[in-house]
Amino acid sequence: MLIIFNPFAGRRRVALLWRVLDLLMSNGVKVEVAETEHAGHATELAREAVRDGYSMVVAAGGDGTIAEVANGLIGTGTALGVIPLGTANVLAKEYGLPTSPRAVANMLAYRRTRPLWPGIAKLPREDHVFVQMAGLGFDGAVVHGLPPLLKRLVGKGAYVWQSMWESVAYNFPSLRVVVDGEPHEAASVVVSKGRLYGGPYLLAPEAKPGAPGFQVVLFERPGTLPALLSGAALPLGVLPRCPGVRILPASHVEFPGNGPIWAQCDGDALEGLPFAVTNAPAPISLITG
Repeated sequence: MLIIFNPFAGRRRVALLWRVLDLLMSNGVKVEVAETEHAGHATELAREAVRDGYSMVVAAGGDGTIAEVANGLIGTGTALGVIPLGTANVLAKEYGLPTSPRAVANMLAYRRTRPLWPGIAKLPREDHVFVQMAGLGFDGAVVHGLPPLLKRLVGKGAYVWQSMWESVAYNFPSLRVVVDGEPHEAASVVVSKGRLYGGPYLLAPEAKPGAPGFQVVLFERPGTLPALLSGAALPLGVLPRCPGVRILPASHVEFPGNGPIWAQCDGDALEGLPFAVTNAPAPISLITG
């Protein structure tokens, strides 16, 4: 198997990776490791691995790294493995993937799989594959404004701090969105593949990450107070039922006629606003143990 990881991960996360490697190799599993050098490099490495005949490529990182590797595997028979090293590890929680070194090593060795059907954010210059969610508006502003050093030092707490700051600093422009041909307006939008958001927190209860389609979460009320109330409701598990939050099923989402609005996918900032979100052409086999 080929393991792709970001060498700029924190020291404790890299230590977890090496413990998994030791367990795999001690059980006779042949392992190769490739380090990413820039954004998009994990996709290039995954595509090279497919050409070289690897049956499995493992993403050692967070949801953004997983999405990059997934981008290189769509439409192939190569399976995707995960060593969760990210800040929130939302996809790992979505699928109930293990986090202890021995359990991760056993999962990768047994190679039982479930389908994962990514989404694609269509951008003017280049499409962006995501495995968990795409966020536009307030959600995107939080990711764009988050200092990388703060994220590395504080972890998930950095998102809480940045969300509180953006609830005051962000001006909440109206966002036009067309969901399967029906127009809507909202202050912020999350197009979700999975049920969870920000870690173990419930956002879209009806989402099915292994099937095509999305749950579109519309935050209809702009302003500081609604943003803070949504943030408080998320860890309580009641955000989907909050006033001003509407969830729609969708197979195709468009964002016509909007001005400059921040956007992100799987915790990675996007350069520009997607003009549409569509299904990937095929699912990926995700190794789940």
